[in-house]
Amino acid sequence: MADKRDYYEVLGVAKDADERTLKKSYHKLAMQFHPDKNPGDKAAEEKFKEASEAYAVLSDADKRAHYDRFGHNAPDLGGSYSAQQYAVNLQDIFGDLFGDLFGGRRRGGAQRGSDLRYMLELTFEEAAFGVQKDITIPRLEDCTTCNGSGAKPGTRVRPCGTCGGAGEIRVAQGFFAVAQTCRSCGGSGRTVESPCADCRGQGQREQEKTLAVKVPAGVNEGTKLRFVGEGEGGRGGGPRGDLYVVISVKEHPLFSRSDSDVICDVPLSFPQAALGCTLEVPTLDGKVSMKVPPGTQPAAVFRLRSRGIPHLRGGGRGDQIVKVRVEVPKKLNAEQQALLEKFAAASGEDVHPDNKSFFDKVKELFG
Repeated sequence: MADKRDYYEVLGVAKDADERTLKKSYHKLAMQFHPDKNPGDKAAEEKFKEASEAYAVLSDADKRAHYDRFGHNAPDLGGSYSAQQYAVNLQDIFGDLFGDLFGGRRRGGAQRGSDLRYMLELTFEEAAFGVQKDITIPRLEDCTTCNGSGAKPGTRVRPCGTCGGAGEIRVAQGFFAVAQTCRSCGGSGRTVESPCADCRGQGQREQEKTLAVKVPAGVNEGTKLRFVGEGEGGRGGGPRGDLYVVISVKEHPLFSRSDSDVICDVPLSFPQAALGCTLEVPTLDGKVSMKVPPGTQPAAVFRLRSRGIPHLRGGGRGDQIVKVRVEVPKKLNAEQQALLEKFAAASGEDVHPDNKSFFDKVKELFG
């Protein structure tokens, strides 16, 4: 035993190292010297064995106590470890990373059903105030003819003769026991000798299901609603998947949206903007009166409190933002033109300063 290195030295840890430190150190060494990463490298293989042996002792409280007292001469420690012990240690270290390699996942058991996605188009108002919609979705259900067994009524489903019902086969490869999907049964762990004619031995058939979907007020484009257990049926007694309803909102001819606020552009004539007026403004609740003060400028913005969209998680509503768009008439009759010229003269404005175009002036200035 004199040629053996100290186990703590092998793992590069102190003698008072806790279990977490031991595991972390061994993980690093095992990844570095693993035979699969160093094919044909005998030195790396020996270091992997050495690290595995050290961890096998120090990770066991009783063996560690014996080792701390007697060193490599401790009784019942032994000096070599089987491939099976290595596999157990590695599975503990790498967990799910190498779960399939050690047969940690049984393929032939219950399987959860797949999740489904459904696009639901709503009007602007339906998205704002909520609505209940009936939707029809195709999804896999247990075959009613064979009750999900996949076998013809009156016949039986037998365990796969190749894997014994496990759904996988273990193959020894060096230090590992590698689990591979059974090719005979495709991982199901069973053999259907006389398949059901309706589902062709699959145990499931596509069927349409109509659901009443309650959409809450305040949803927006892209909102996802999850309905637990409304997806496809599971296999072998597994739970159903979930249904995700994704909201799509149609464009509105008058309104647009920013979070919970409704935005509306309202046209305003020049006299209305200059003199002030009272407008009938459309909202989600119908028309409401809004006062426009004299001297309102183009692109002015007004806010109608609590006339917007209900907050999705409750707690009131957003506002309606009214954007004023002052419209200039494109054509004037003689009377309108005369009145505007009088207005300009009274304001000290010359509406006919010269006949030079803007581009003529630019040419004069910049040559």
